[in-house]
Amino acid sequence: MFPFAKRELSNYINQHGNDSTQNRYIQDAREEWAKDQSVESAELKRQVKEQQISEVTGLTQYLEHLITVDKKSTALKDIQGQIWEYGYNNGQLKAELFPETAECLMRWHQERIALSVYSSGSIRAQQLLYKHTSEGNLEPLFNQWFDTHTGPKKSAESYITIANQLNSNAENIWFVSDNGDECDAARTAGMHTLFSLRDDNPDRNPRDHAIIHTLRDVGAHLSASSK
Repeated sequence: MFPFAKRELSNYINQHGNDSTQNRYIQDAREEWAKDQSVESAELKRQVKEQQISEVTGLTQYLEHLITVDKKSTALKDIQGQIWEYGYNNGQLKAELFPETAECLMRWHQERIALSVYSSGSIRAQQLLYKHTSEGNLEPLFNQWFDTHTGPKKSAESYITIANQLNSNAENIWFVSDNGDECDAARTAGMHTLFSLRDDNPDRNPRDHAIIHTLRDVGAHLSASSK
């Protein structure tokens, strides 16, 4: 999915970049670029000012830079969501989930466990991913969706906000992540945490969080907490 979004980014910006009044995501990206004081951002602004490159090219290269450095940019995530929607709708994309994911989600839904997603990807991108999976449409299984408009994923305040929006006490919520900083933030907010440790995880340090290796491991923790 991410390689597809990066490959199509230039086409998307070229198509919509001169029509920012009709595309709030590109306008948000322009505003983010204007505020960014990094060396890379300043150099691209200089090139645009001196007419070495067009403003649209500068914006495209700025967003490509954010992808390269893996910056959690809300504007970039929104644009990626738009590109993914195009890919899903024309059949170029299909979301591949871990083998046990659909089975576990459907079982929890049947058990009336409320399911929510909190991702750095935009809410629209999340919904599209679960709607267009190799196992069918899983989007209806979820109750709520959260992205970085709620707040940074490594900030405890974000998880407090989520608990409030779910009308739930934080201690009644289980948060699963493959990132230790996110687990730390969720636990600081009062949530239970499970660190997902899979073979290709960039973060291999679960710290002192309980570990799961597949979603099938979640059930044992839920059962233990209810005793």
